[in-house]
Amino acid sequence: MAASSFSATSYISKSSIVDSSFNSEHSKNLLLLKFKLSRRIRPRGRNFAVTNVASRNQRLQKSPDQSIQETTDALDNGILVPDSESVISSIKYHAEFTPSFSPEKFELPKAYYATAESIRDMLITNWNATYNFHEKMNVKQAYYLSMEFLQGRALLNAIGNLELSGAYAEALTNLGHDLEDVARQEPDAALGNGGLGRLASCFLDSLATLNYPAWGYGLRYKYGLFKQLITKDGQEEVAENWLEMGNPWEVPRNDVSYPIKFYGEIVKGKDGHKTWVGGEDIIAVAYDVPIPGYKTKTTINLRLWSTKVGPENFDLHAFNDGNHAKAYEALKKAEKICYILYPGDESLEGKTLRLKQQYTLCSASLQDIIARFERRSGESLDWNEFPEKVAVQMNDTHPTLCIPELLRILMDFKGLEWKEAWAITQRTVAYTNHTVLPEALEKWSLNLLQELLPRHVEIIKMIDNELIDTIIAEYGTEDLELLKEKLKQMRVLENIELPASILEFIVKPEEITIVDSLEEKISEEVTELPKTENNDLKVKEEKDVDIRAKVTFDPDPKLPQMVRMANLCVVSGHAVNGVAEIHTEIVKNEVFNDFYKLWPKKFQNKTNGVTPRRWLSFCNPELSKIITKWTRTEDWVLNTEKLIELKKFADDEELQSEWRKAKRMNKERTVSFLKEKTGYLVTPDAMFDVQVKRIHEYKRQLLNILGIVYRYKKMKEMSGDERKEKFVPRVCIFGGKAFATYVQAKRIVKFINDVGATVNHDPDIGDLLKVVFVPDYNVTVAEVLIPGSDLSQHISTAGMEASGTSNMKFAMNGCIQIGTLDGANVEIRQEVGEENFFLFGAEAHEISGLRKERSEGKFVPDPRFEEVKEYVRSGVFGRYSYDELMGSLEGNEGYGRADYFLVGKDFPAYIECQEEVDKAYRDQNKWTKMSILNTAGSYKFSSDRTIHQYARDIWRIEPVVLP
Repeated sequence: MAASSFSATSYISKSSIVDSSFNSEHSKNLLLLKFKLSRRIRPRGRNFAVTNVASRNQRLQKSPDQSIQETTDALDNGILVPDSESVISSIKYHAEFTPSFSPEKFELPKAYYATAESIRDMLITNWNATYNFHEKMNVKQAYYLSMEFLQGRALLNAIGNLELSGAYAEALTNLGHDLEDVARQEPDAALGNGGLGRLASCFLDSLATLNYPAWGYGLRYKYGLFKQLITKDGQEEVAENWLEMGNPWEVPRNDVSYPIKFYGEIVKGKDGHKTWVGGEDIIAVAYDVPIPGYKTKTTINLRLWSTKVGPENFDLHAFNDGNHAKAYEALKKAEKICYILYPGDESLEGKTLRLKQQYTLCSASLQDIIARFERRSGESLDWNEFPEKVAVQMNDTHPTLCIPELLRILMDFKGLEWKEAWAITQRTVAYTNHTVLPEALEKWSLNLLQELLPRHVEIIKMIDNELIDTIIAEYGTEDLELLKEKLKQMRVLENIELPASILEFIVKPEEITIVDSLEEKISEEVTELPKTENNDLKVKEEKDVDIRAKVTFDPDPKLPQMVRMANLCVVSGHAVNGVAEIHTEIVKNEVFNDFYKLWPKKFQNKTNGVTPRRWLSFCNPELSKIITKWTRTEDWVLNTEKLIELKKFADDEELQSEWRKAKRMNKERTVSFLKEKTGYLVTPDAMFDVQVKRIHEYKRQLLNILGIVYRYKKMKEMSGDERKEKFVPRVCIFGGKAFATYVQAKRIVKFINDVGATVNHDPDIGDLLKVVFVPDYNVTVAEVLIPGSDLSQHISTAGMEASGTSNMKFAMNGCIQIGTLDGANVEIRQEVGEENFFLFGAEAHEISGLRKERSEGKFVPDPRFEEVKEYVRSGVFGRYSYDELMGSLEGNEGYGRADYFLVGKDFPAYIECQEEVDKAYRDQNKWTKMSILNTAGSYKFSSDRTIHQYARDIWRIEPVVLP
């Protein structure tokens, strides 16, 4: 429902997941109804027939009442655990009565949807119970705002968390299908790109598993980022079609909608109250996705917003006149907000669309959060209690606009004064920083913000004024040069004049004259010079000059006026955290050092983590069984500290043998997967060397592929016997997307594929070296590649990777790593043991000096680096010119040149470290021990552990276990 203004009371009925009167008895009755209806269903196609005769006969011996009683008994015991018969009944019910496909056949796509919907029934039962209990208890709740949630496939994860894998596998077998085949029908939800979104999804899993009251908020992208195709020209992008057949996991909440406004103007009434009027109005509508915890009834919510306009915005007259584009112009403007994740922002239109996306997420979410707070508070509403009931976490700078939006609602709609609203906001919001890269420390044009969100710019200026007052109070006005520098570095508004009232206070009308001691110093220095006629003249001229200086605070008219979103987050939030120990130190000592000096207690570290359910227990069942056997417990899935027990058995030959067999099974699975996806057939006898992540220069896929090229060149220079003796067979696997407008990253993708096309068809090399790029890398691809990997590469330029999460997933699966001292690599190496990690490269504290050395022309490249560049330029990998790519590694300065990411500097250390990898891999007992110790040392990197720290130190929420 569109509305001209925000009112909590008008949305009370909208923000509930279910009617509070819904209870478990209704759930049981619904299950009973579905069961009885399913008994009347007759299969319409041969694929629907029950194939297991023995199971069928056993089922026929039970009455419907007996079967449903087993189900409801399980409900009464706390968790719904149906047997395979009940599962069959539920799947058949949905195939018949919740149809997304025609009724004639029960083929795999239909089987997937019916299976997913049957699981969703059970999730909704727990979901409703969770929601109602949290409402009843009025607990403090955390809200996680993120532009990305990289969920991956939901079916097997939900079945695993509900501990129903056996029941569903048996049920689907009886219905003529295999559970794995059914699960493969599910597309990955295209709601994220890389580590930022996957971290958010791991956090939701852990929040539910640990029984914390929390919700996630994001956008429901129709097409997501893009689907990556690999052609002869490199990467090509096409729209992702993940919603083409619908999404069985989401529940549309057509009664949960909020008005969103853009443009317009601010009108001040006679009473001083400000109103934002006019402009462009859209509606944000909620779609809810249940997130189940592991071995718990707690099921939390991921609320995704979609955008639309009301029917009154459709111009029927224009349509009937044949002006169809004009007729649905408003509709298309609204809908396109949720079309694409990270639309290209090279154009003004692209920037505007991104900003609209971010504001839509923030405004809809804050309106929803406030409405829920008001409903829970009832007549005892006290806005000062808001931070005691609500914690808002901003996942990077994308949700920054929730800060001025919260202030806007509190002041413009709830009647609070600035100081009270500002204090409430600072106690409510917190900020996670994910990068030290300038491109990710968002800045927005003040003019664009002013046009799109005029009221928010007014509020941001008020925040900036508060900050200016704080800076002046801290540093005083005696040293104006120091004050000017602090204001320049710390202000939210960049290159924007100071308010007149502040200028009058800090800038004196008279000029500031440099003291006479400077003249005396000049005189003393001159007397040391030999007297000449010229010197006498120079001294006289210098003494005659009245040396004066004046500090001005004027903006530079040549530079743009910007709003710094990261600074806004730091100023407005009560906590700022980095995501790895080294990253947090860089945040404190470099990125936000001025703020850290001002508010040291505000800054803290929260090393990232990954859920051990999806990233070990479910994706690597072979290894999981071995871990359970040797630790003598399944508790490690919830308490990863139990993994440390494996250290005691790392030298045990029996464990090592079992470990290698599990790895072999995973590698054979990877072989089949690579053949299906790329057409390349590789041998599982080779070392699987993997680098999968977003394609970016700082992640240095270029260093990896140049190392492979060097390896290939050396192989070609040897005889067959020599190369077999020198080199361990390797399959080098890449995966990841380059952003559509990131030209250099797309060149790297093409280069990798061109090298693969040459190497993989070279009969001299055979199985000694293969290079495979897996297209359209996503969570599902990772779940196959990570368990089958022997070596993983995390080789970013030191100090540039905030944390990484793929490194944690690889370690958890017993994959040994080669990497730099960057991000979470530092902590992983500490935990798994220095001898079980292949380290190379410059360290973070050296990087700035090395870049300075390069700019001064002092860098001398290693001959092997020059050799490999010339080899690439020789045309051995095809006709495409790689001059631009190789040129980026040359020169001493210039945009896109001068090897900013130090590929050349680290290249010799990298190839020498790879020789150590070969040497270690030849000793399979040693390698297996290293693998075991990597899994044992990964205990620290569970997202459960990370969430406990967020809950304790930032959100201050407690677990709430359902009765």
